Amino acid sequence: MSGFSSHTIGCTAVASGVVALIGLIFIILFFTVGQPFGTLNDLCISLAAILSGGLAIMLYRVHHAQSPYLSLLALIVALVGALVVAAGSVLVISGRAGWFLAGLYMTAGNALIGLWLLALNFSARLDNPWSGGLVVFGWVVGAIMAVGLIAIPGILRGIDAQDSAPWFVNAGYVGSLGWMILYPIWCILLGRTLLLQ
Repeated sequence: MSGFSSHTIGCTAVASGVVALIGLIFIILFFTVGQPFGTLNDLCISLAAILSGGLAIMLYRVHHAQSPYLSLLALIVALVGALVVAAGSVLVISGRAGWFLAGLYMTAGNALIGLWLLALNFSARLDNPWSGGLVVFGWVVGAIMAVGLIAIPGILRGIDAQDSAPWFVNAGYVGSLGWMILYPIWCILLGRTLLLQ
């Protein structure tokens, strides 16, 4: 498949999905119980994004075989996305930004990972390394995640309050449905597929 075994890639995919779902549990606990679950959620979001960057590296050769230029661009976009998500976590955990601005960073960074997911599944469609259902689900998830790109103007303007954000910046949070719920499921399904090969 690539320089990495199917087992290693599968474990990384599952780990990314599981960490993201644990983060979802932590955010629910934060809203019902309080701290430290908000911080734990931020750490999980960051770790899941970093694992996604690792997954993008591991799957690069497979993607490269089908689309050399698109694969390189997609890899760069995924890695930048992982860094943007991590920056959002650092900003909120350190107190240098509030939850809203940090959330915009996380949403925009995960939107970039969503673009990688779209490109990856476009290539997978051509090579058919996994089921068509997983590919179509990847397209849907990637498209929903990519909606988060409309959060970028909020980052550029340094908006750190939901009330002062334009409606379209707030609409970028629709992408959260992708990266908080659907993308972890896609990762776990991909991991399961690779682990069973």
